[in-house]
Amino acid sequence: MQVGSRTLIMNPVSGTGDHAEIVRQKARGKGFAVWETEGEGDGVTLGREAGEEGVSEIAVCGGDGTINEVLRGLEQADHLGEVTLNVIPAGTANLLANAVGIRSIEHGLQLTDKGEVRSVDVGLADGKPFVVSCIAGFPADASTSASGELKQRLGTLAFVVSGLQQAVEFEGVDLRLDLHGGGKSDSWEGSAVTVLVGNARRFVEQGGQADMEDGLFDVAVIEDVPAGNLAVEAVIHRLLGEGTDSVHHFQAAQVTVTSDEAITFSRDGEIAEHDHVTMYARPQALDLRVGPDYVPKPR
Repeated sequence: MQVGSRTLIMNPVSGTGDHAEIVRQKARGKGFAVWETEGEGDGVTLGREAGEEGVSEIAVCGGDGTINEVLRGLEQADHLGEVTLNVIPAGTANLLANAVGIRSIEHGLQLTDKGEVRSVDVGLADGKPFVVSCIAGFPADASTSASGELKQRLGTLAFVVSGLQQAVEFEGVDLRLDLHGGGKSDSWEGSAVTVLVGNARRFVEQGGQADMEDGLFDVAVIEDVPAGNLAVEAVIHRLLGEGTDSVHHFQAAQVTVTSDEAITFSRDGEIAEHDHVTMYARPQALDLRVGPDYVPKPR
């Protein structure tokens, strides 16, 4: 395996799967060693190996799941804070790329030479990193079953909408949230359909980019779900609105979710089940190249 100070890890079958050859050519022309995944979990292995080899600049070509795997590997190698990450969006939703103003594969490749580097927060849940969001609740497959069209339209909210559409028959889970940071502590206890913890995304109205450099998560708890078949517009405007009684909004640097039963967590698309998880924000822990449309402090 070729190793260099600039390494690109590519999922050749992500998204439409037609990007591999052009990315290989252009990345090598820019001095990147190109490593490719062959199956699930390979991104973790390659990310760990890149960290162990001391790679200083790493690009990830794939979707948010591939990025998450690579970050997990870098964290395992204790190298997350020693590398600059470049995002080359080749997935379906490309949530992180959209949040930081990277519009396409070509745009991402261009930014590897001239993109501004920002130090952004990284969330950790059960010791594993996430950059976009961690969603708790719903049946195990609900948060990953959103259609490609819905992902393109709504980004992170596509998973919420898809889950809520299936949640009509899903009873809420009794849980407790303990929240700390941002100058105060808070708590919430009750039956919830889902808990939404955003790092790069916020879950108010139509969502949008959260502040990725403030050391805080944007948290929303959906307490109940209207009966009937939920339309996308109803979910976005009625459920996630600031004035909705059944939705509770918080900001916190640390969020602990506790329940008497296992809850499904989708951490940037990786599924796990826990009855107790503490999520905390590691402030400005990752150097990330961003596009010119990235807003450090969105309103």
